[in-house]
Amino acid sequence: MVLAGAVTVLVALSAASCGGGDEGITTAEVSRADVVEIVDAPASVVARAAATLTSPAEGTLARLAVSAGDQVGKGQIVAVVDSPSAQLRLRDAKKALDLAKRSSGGGGVRLNIGSTARHLDEAAAKAFDQARAAVAYIADPALKKALLAQVDAAEQQYAAASKAVTSAVRGVERGLQSVSSAMSALGAAQRLQAQQAYDLAKATVDALTLRAPIAGVVQLGGASSSPAGGVDLSSLLGAATGGQSPSTSGGTGSIPGVSPNIPEGGLVSAGTAILTIVDVSELGLVAEVDETDILLVKPGLDADVELDAATDVRYPARVASIDVLPTANARGGVAYHVRLTLTPTAGAPTPRPGMNAVAHLRVRQATSAVAVPAAAVFTAEGQSLTWVRGPDGKAERRPVTIGVSGEDLVQITNGLQPGDRVVVRGTDKVKTGDELP
Repeated sequence: MVLAGAVTVLVALSAASCGGGDEGITTAEVSRADVVEIVDAPASVVARAAATLTSPAEGTLARLAVSAGDQVGKGQIVAVVDSPSAQLRLRDAKKALDLAKRSSGGGGVRLNIGSTARHLDEAAAKAFDQARAAVAYIADPALKKALLAQVDAAEQQYAAASKAVTSAVRGVERGLQSVSSAMSALGAAQRLQAQQAYDLAKATVDALTLRAPIAGVVQLGGASSSPAGGVDLSSLLGAATGGQSPSTSGGTGSIPGVSPNIPEGGLVSAGTAILTIVDVSELGLVAEVDETDILLVKPGLDADVELDAATDVRYPARVASIDVLPTANARGGVAYHVRLTLTPTAGAPTPRPGMNAVAHLRVRQATSAVAVPAAAVFTAEGQSLTWVRGPDGKAERRPVTIGVSGEDLVQITNGLQPGDRVVVRGTDKVKTGDELP
């Protein structure tokens, strides 16, 4: 952590020697001042977003509708890829889908046995009624009774047989219905699979016409690497689509001194990066704050930014968010990414994505605070202490409580008052009871 102090009211310094004749001791009067605590963190400039457009299939770059540096709008056609293999897959998928739709899927199996059984039952009932009517004309009571008993027995036997037939028919119907349902489900699955294959093939063919997913500036090829940090642009932006570097089969990137960009008519494979669109309408900053300082950083904090490329200019910035998960820093410790909005400064060079910077985060500030030079405070026995000139002019060691810590000044929240006089240089040479000016 690097600290800095902004002073509005400077303490008055007066050089004087102690009674022992040591000229290396200086005292100053405690006064009020503005104290600012600043955390410095290495950072990189980032664009608002970036998207790398890649070829969806193998083929050739039939048309490149833009040039490097062009400003494009969202949805604008930027390139067209010709892929005979993708077109062939679409035709094959369409044929398979049409065939699946024409298939019945095995449904529609029906039985007529149940209807026939109902007709037989109706005919049997009518015959039994007729038999009973004929028996009614017989005069002999004994014979009449015997014949009616035979009719009743025959009717009961028929009823039992009809019930058995009905049960058997229902069992067969249920089995055939299960087969019919399974065949229908299989047909539906086949149609769904064919539809999905067609949709995928059509989406690939549609994607052969590349459109800008965001508005921004065109950069041919994939996201370039940053020479300073070795981190590619897509990693810095956190918004790229995951495009790959240009394939050697689709360009001349493997030949030194020749542009790796894909020319019109050049061969491409699936995943070959054609171009990258970078949205620079808003610039931001990603700072790496050490774990020892991250708890002091809050959203909304103001900061000043210095670029390695423009050291004489300070750009205002503000903390937008703080990553929850840590990242390993260059020293092997733990750090957290802090994301800031960056405001261009009128008349100053416009920052470019990937530039190295230092963010000066103003983490704490005390206005018109009781303050002393940082050199006036020393530590002993686990306490923060100062040497104070007592009423008798002799040195007293006094504990103090520190608030906001700047590089030049520190806030004293307890132990000193304005007007007190403290040693600000040579504290290691003072002893209790020494004469102080």
